[in-house]
Amino acid sequence: MDSRNDPTALLARILAIVSLFVGLGDAAAVLGIGAAAAGQASTAGFIFLTALSVTRLFAAVGLWIGMQWGALVLLASLVIEIALYLSGSDWVRLSLWGFIFKLAILLATIGIFGFAQVLGRRHAAD
Repeated sequence: MDSRNDPTALLARILAIVSLFVGLGDAAAVLGIGAAAAGQASTAGFIFLTALSVTRLFAAVGLWIGMQWGALVLLASLVIEIALYLSGSDWVRLSLWGFIFKLAILLATIGIFGFAQVLGRRHAAD
């Protein structure tokens, strides 16, 4: 994802900002700030939320500078979180709107990969 010539750069930067805010929200919950702080009762849930927070912050940096690993890190963290939520794990607690929001971010991340593939094939054909 070359940020100078690639139209996906704007989408990646928007996704980076979203990832930054989600990561900071998770960090606030880890630190006990806000309404989401009461959701983590177990030690494993606390550790998992801390790891998610750090990975999303790293993903935001990677997306902002236009590196593909940023999208991969965000994709991996979202897939793991959604899979644990759907399996009924105590480690992840989401509201319905939180689940829909994270699913939308997951689909946007997959969309960026697909859009980059289409553009790459078009440039290769030219």
